[in-house]
Amino acid sequence: MNKTFYDLKKRLLNNKEIKNAGWIISGRIFQMVLSLIVGLLTARYLGPSNYGLVNYGASYVALFSSICTLGINSVIIKEFADNPDEQGTALGTAIFLRAIAAVFSAAMIIVIVSVIDRNESLTILVTALCSVALLFHIFDTINYWFQFRYESKVTAMVALAAYSVVSAYKIALLILGKDVQWFAFSTSVDYIVVAILLLLVYRKHGGQCFKISIAKARSLLSQSYHYILAGMMVSIYGQTDKLMLKQMLDETSVGYYSTATAICSMWVFILAAIIDSLYPTIIRLYNDGNKKAFERKNRQLYAIVFYVSMFVSVLFYFFGGFVIKILYGDAYIPAIMPLKVVSWYTAFSYLGTARNAWIVCENKQKYLKYIYIGAAIINVMMNAIFIPLWGATGAAFASLVTQIITSLILPLFMKELKSNAKLMFEAILLKDVK
Repeated sequence: MNKTFYDLKKRLLNNKEIKNAGWIISGRIFQMVLSLIVGLLTARYLGPSNYGLVNYGASYVALFSSICTLGINSVIIKEFADNPDEQGTALGTAIFLRAIAAVFSAAMIIVIVSVIDRNESLTILVTALCSVALLFHIFDTINYWFQFRYESKVTAMVALAAYSVVSAYKIALLILGKDVQWFAFSTSVDYIVVAILLLLVYRKHGGQCFKISIAKARSLLSQSYHYILAGMMVSIYGQTDKLMLKQMLDETSVGYYSTATAICSMWVFILAAIIDSLYPTIIRLYNDGNKKAFERKNRQLYAIVFYVSMFVSVLFYFFGGFVIKILYGDAYIPAIMPLKVVSWYTAFSYLGTARNAWIVCENKQKYLKYIYIGAAIINVMMNAIFIPLWGATGAAFASLVTQIITSLILPLFMKELKSNAKLMFEAILLKDVK
């Protein structure tokens, strides 16, 4: 009887995973189409230089976003599962903590750019407009409440609505022939709309009232603080390439590199949807004490992420140049070689993302910072060497190697993470994934 009940429960969970991922993927496909059309028009309109300038400003936002999240997003779902009666307190406290960090981060961005690019008023203005997004990004914490409830249909619809508004905003700018700073503000418009809609749907779906608790803040930070430094290191080696390209070369090189990474990122919402949908199930299997099923589910996740990524990377390698010429035009031809290199980055990057569920369950958060500190140092050094030699292609190469080292190599030399690295290699070899 117990076995029959468990099998039924398992099938229901798997069905929820599929439906949950389906809604996320469906929503992201629509976003991808809009992003492709509007992004192409925007890139052609702005040209490599101004397009690179907007991406330069966005890189600072991405760099500081890890500080704003405070690592809470990596543990909030487990908090919901462990304390279901305190979900409103957990959300309210998390949003409050993130709001403090967001204000600090936005101010720091403006100060840093004002010093580094002190003679470039347009660069300072563009970056400041981009940084407004941080103040509204804090409400994406509500997404995780819907993920925990396997109701990503709701957040998918919110994302669709928000992206439709932003797309309309950008199209209006194109028609009116506005300057680059108007496009810089588009990211902030996206987060403003998302924040408003998420608050509305959370209330409509019976979410608990937000409360702020000092005790809950301590609890959340005690679980997540390891992710803060780790997230900062990830941001450093994830954004250093664009920042160093701008300082060592120019914003045009940033434009070429951003084009390559934008094309590679067009489809990764599929991986994000799969990871987000399996995350609650992995946590539940661990809490149920089913170690064998827990490890198998992790291997399945790693295998899906790796082989789907590799398949897409092969397509980009052979047909990416054709895609750039057709979609972006001759002005972006120098982006072809960076695309051929950075296309292999995704598989290893998302293996690291998929690992977070295992990390949280096994309470190994504190070891992440050692991996990412090493990775950040390696990435900065490699960018310093290869950007002068190969330009944007050198930045792509540095990022690729850094991701391989971070996801697969460094964990092998750490006793506490070695078992996870073993799971990854078994997944790549398709061992015990059924």
